[in-house]
Order: sequence, then C-alpha cells, then structure tokens
Amino acid sequence: MQKRILIVDDEPAIRDMVAYALRKGDFDPVPAGDAREAQAQIAERVPDLILLDWMLPGTSGLELARRWRREALTRDVPIIMLTARGEENDRVGGLEAGVDDYVVKPFSARELLARMRAVMRRSREDDEDGSVQVGGLRIDGAAHRVFAEVDGAATPVQIGPTEYRLLHFFMTHPERVYTRSQLLDHVWGGSVYVEERTVDVHIRRLRKTLEPHRLDPMVQTVRGAGYRFSAAA
Repeated sequence: MQKRILIVDDEPAIRDMVAYALRKGDFDPVPAGDAREAQAQIAERVPDLILLDWMLPGTSGLELARRWRREALTRDVPIIMLTARGEENDRVGGLEAGVDDYVVKPFSARELLARMRAVMRRSREDDEDGSVQVGGLRIDGAAHRVFAEVDGAATPVQIGPTEYRLLHFFMTHPERVYTRSQLLDHVWGGSVYVEERTVDVHIRRLRKTLEPHRLDPMVQTVRGAGYRFSAAA
C-alpha cells in the first residue's frame, strides 16, 4: 500500500509541486490548505507522514506541530517542516516543537524525497525494536510505549518519536558516554542533513519528558565529552 503523505501548505502551487513529486515517488499525497482541512484529513485516515508549512493562515505550523505531538492519534506520526526560515533559532524552534526534520525552501524534489524516506525508515526501525528496562524506565517495543515504574506502579510516559529513538538507544547502551556526533550516527543514521545542535535540543526535550516522573537525572551531561544514560543518579 502506498504511504499516505499529508501536505499542509496554504500555497496551491507548492502543494501541487510537492504532490507531483510524491506521486512520482510512489506516495499517496493528500493536500490541505490550513489547520481545519488538515484535521479533517487526519480524522479520515491518519497519514504515514506530514509535510507541514511553517507559515499557515490562522494557526502556525509550529502550533500545529505542538498540538499533534500532544494528541494520541498523531503523536507518533513523523513531521517534516517546510519553511523559508533557515536561521538556526528557527530550526531549533521547529525541533523543540516536535518536528523530526525540516526542509528549507526552495528545495528539490530529490532532497525532499530523501529526507522523507530517511525519517520513515527510522520510524520503521523503531517499530522493530525490542523491549528494554533500565532502573525505573521500561520500553515496550511491541507497543511502542514507554513506562515509568515508580513505587510499583507503571505510568505511561508521553514521548515524541525522536525522543523515543534517543531514549531507546540510551537504554540499550547505558553507562557509556557518547559524543553528539556519535549520537547523530546511531540515532539519526548519520544523515548529512542533521546538525550536532539537534542533539542538544532533543536531549532537553527528553529530560523535560522524564521530569514529571523524576527520572530526568538519568540523562547525564559529561562536560567536554557528551552524554551518558545511567540508572545511578
């Protein structure tokens, strides 16, 4: 079955251009001009990936990304931001909103398709990962869920797809220090499109995710070296 790709962009010419490229790449493109149309398409069928424009009428792409990361239906759907904003702070803002990657306009169809396939490949690899437990954290690989086990009770942890991949790698490689470059290679697949600053953004998001369960100290910064995951605070 063709992968269903939701294109959320208020410019018809951009939507048509992207849809044409996706059809040639053997994807099933579904267009939406604003947040309302996007929500209607998601209600009809959850897409396999969302291409989301930064600037939208009424609701910005950043606001939509944050909303979709909070909702169970779309929490695990990969999101790639389409944006004319190439400044570092803007890119970091998108990553902190929960998007998995970004493509700066103007972009080529070849670049877009490459990034889409890379993001979806990582998502498939996540689904195949097994279960693991370290200290008070447990990952159920089959269900693709994370649980915090405190005082004998297992509480679901609401986590984004990139933070899930990062946490799974940490939990399967505890007590070792990894540089930003090594984490990029292992978690992001060594993509040339991802900067080392991206790691810091997702480390902050992962700690924020674990903080309500008082498990954020497990993600440790090793000055001058990188990051380590440890059950020993």
